[in-house]
Amino acid sequence: MRAEAAAIEMAAARLGNSFTQAVEIILAASSKLVVCGIGKSGHIGAKLAASFSSSGTPAVFLHAAEAIHGDLGVYQPGDPTILLSKSGSTEEVLRLIPFFKRFQSPIIAIVGKVDSPIAEAADVVIDASVMKEADPLNLMPTSSSTVSLAIGDALAAALAEARNFTAEEFATFHPGGQLGRNLLMTVGEVMHPIGGVACVLKEATLREVVIQMTRHPLGAACILSKDGVLQGIITDGDIRRILSTEGDILEKRVGDCMTPSPIATFPEMSLGEAVRMMEDRPSQISVLPVVDREQNKCLGLIRLHDAYQPNFS
Repeated sequence: MRAEAAAIEMAAARLGNSFTQAVEIILAASSKLVVCGIGKSGHIGAKLAASFSSSGTPAVFLHAAEAIHGDLGVYQPGDPTILLSKSGSTEEVLRLIPFFKRFQSPIIAIVGKVDSPIAEAADVVIDASVMKEADPLNLMPTSSSTVSLAIGDALAAALAEARNFTAEEFATFHPGGQLGRNLLMTVGEVMHPIGGVACVLKEATLREVVIQMTRHPLGAACILSKDGVLQGIITDGDIRRILSTEGDILEKRVGDCMTPSPIATFPEMSLGEAVRMMEDRPSQISVLPVVDREQNKCLGLIRLHDAYQPNFS
């Protein structure tokens, strides 16, 4: 891993005008981006095409061997094309270059040898060379494939920045999985409404709290004023910690052991932001009260567990 990290650092230090030219060529194109390779470079190319597409640059992967057996039909005149090759002389890729030139498509070569046939035929060459591979035999595409991937990822990131690509646009192209849920869903769509949450006044005893939390087993109880304003929260963990140090606690007032003025979220907040509030802190929390932004009235509760459920109903 250190060898691959060092190879990326060296490649980053070499980036210059050719990288900027590649970004400008792709930005100026009115058609899609084509990424082409074979073997390990092909696997990297398929991943990069997916990354470009999900970040605002429509792209397809063209397998160099399949291209000459019909897959060239995906190609259109003027499509900017990224060619990936460790050696810079991959036969299957070289056979396609006359076709690309006939279609007047700008060629961007990401190659391990800048003095190679593919580099010579390209309009822009980005140096992806490495001192050595990371494997003991110096044969397996390890450092070289990682550098090619990192350069491609850097191009995708630079293009996204140049297009002012937003998180909302990313969500449009990536509605599935946790990323999509975090970006597209709101706390209000996931939270447990107040009717299903354990709620007590701060004058209540822990016995009453335990009864309410048993009826509504969400891991916490919200402590409210008589008009529903959030005053505090107490969790299962809080009760266990109190029990371990004080023994008989059932008649203890919850107002004396709650967390007052707890951190809370709002129904309109994105699910991802609520997750960050729970996770990105020195000590993670697993539940958040949901309140009305203006009056701080408690509307419900959201658990970290709820955020990671595949389906919400």
